[in-house]
Amino acid sequence: LDMASPSVIVVQPQLTVSNAPSALWQTGLMDCCSDCGVCLCGTCCTFCLECKVASDMNECCCCGGSVAMRTLYRTRYGIPGSICSDFCIILWCPVCSLCQIKRDINKRKKLGIF
Repeated sequence: LDMASPSVIVVQPQLTVSNAPSALWQTGLMDCCSDCGVCLCGTCCTFCLECKVASDMNECCCCGGSVAMRTLYRTRYGIPGSICSDFCIILWCPVCSLCQIKRDINKRKKLGIF
């Protein structure tokens, strides 16, 4: 029997989003002053802001502040990052993360790309 040598995978396939240009977040994680209303809502009524973010993305209200939601949003708009970085941001700065997503949604709506 002639055995063929096993093929070695050198490059893993990558998920690409064809209709979303690669970009960065519209605002920084700690850029609260760019939209004080969002930050005030996030600080005083985090659950309300979580529900609003989830609603904007047509997801379940309980998912608004989750790692899955941040990863979904980042992937949808080609924003660089990883699940690990999303987890760490949600763990250490949950309200800032939620506010960043909502500010990004608002800016993308104004630009007509949401």
